[in-house]
Amino acid sequence: MASFSTQAPTTATNPVKPQGESVTKRLQQELMQLMMNSEEGTTAFPNGDNLFEWIATITGSDGTPYADQTYKLSITFPSDYPYTAPTFKFVTPLFHPNIDVHGNICLDILKEKWSAAYSVRTVLVSLRSLLGEPNNDSPLNVVASGMWDNQVKFAATVKQKYAEAQK
Repeated sequence: MASFSTQAPTTATNPVKPQGESVTKRLQQELMQLMMNSEEGTTAFPNGDNLFEWIATITGSDGTPYADQTYKLSITFPSDYPYTAPTFKFVTPLFHPNIDVHGNICLDILKEKWSAAYSVRTVLVSLRSLLGEPNNDSPLNVVASGMWDNQVKFAATVKQKYAEAQK
């Protein structure tokens, strides 16, 4: 197995402090599970040798405006993971009611409904589902939320934004 840094990133809210083996062990277990049993339409791996910074991808499900489009995300794990939710953020720009122009995500399991029982896999599956079934009661992008009911226009806008992001 590759060797990874066990130092959490230094931030104003996350000063570097010694890491317990339990956090590192949990992240290594999740990585191994993802490598052995990948979930359709998702990938996730450490970004370089830092086990606390990952890169993930989600491919939109068939039958959604995001079908056959692959979106890149960053995942940052706090030093007290899994008791505090990791930060998931879309790197690839996308047009969606619950994702703002900066890639921030409005999803309850990443906020107030987070549980230590959740894993990277469960969040990626939830995010993939969210692409096709947004929560318009809690939009971060009101333009996308307002357009959702016009699926033809919405799908055309999604495809246009994705094409622009690929340039």
